[in-house]
Amino acid sequence: MTRLHCCVVSALPLLMMVSLAAQAPGQRGGAGQRGGAPAAPPMTLTVSGFPDGGQIPVKFSQAAEGAAPGEGTSPAISWSNVPAGAQSFVLNMHDMDVARNKTTDDQAHWVVWNIPAATTSLAEGVAKGSQRPDGSYQISATGAMYRGPGAPANGPHHHYMFEIYALDTKLDVTPAADAFETRANVMKAMQGHVLGKAVYGGLFKRPQ
Repeated sequence: MTRLHCCVVSALPLLMMVSLAAQAPGQRGGAGQRGGAPAAPPMTLTVSGFPDGGQIPVKFSQAAEGAAPGEGTSPAISWSNVPAGAQSFVLNMHDMDVARNKTTDDQAHWVVWNIPAATTSLAEGVAKGSQRPDGSYQISATGAMYRGPGAPANGPHHHYMFEIYALDTKLDVTPAADAFETRANVMKAMQGHVLGKAVYGGLFKRPQ
């Protein structure tokens, strides 16, 4: 009995050494993270005129006074904390409450791609036109322009999402005749090139 007890006691230091050795890699990793460079702040997106998750003003909708059917005035948009190495940006605005043609496809309200890397904002009221002066392209279900929110007054609010993507490349995509085909082409070409993303949302339905 005494001999067994001695063996157990003598084995304890060895077991403690094994346990400490097993913990060491995790401890070293934690110390390394504390001593290394801080993580980059997340990319952020701001859409002027309403808070994130708030009501989109009629001014930016299809219901605005003087707006042509399916059109509207685009809001000012800006983004910050751009990831290092960004070569271009893609903006995707869509209505999450629309199920198009019984598919998972929702409404394409505004897709802008190949926005130059030096650009971090879009001014209010972007003009129509497939290719913009800075070389980027735009399209929506209405055409080569911004399509404002237009959810009917007799239903629930729709959720409109603005998404900005930072890419490590420019996309070799030109507009197709169909906005949904074009958006699918843009999204496919983006795969494997997204460095960062930010989202901003708003609610809208037409006034009674």
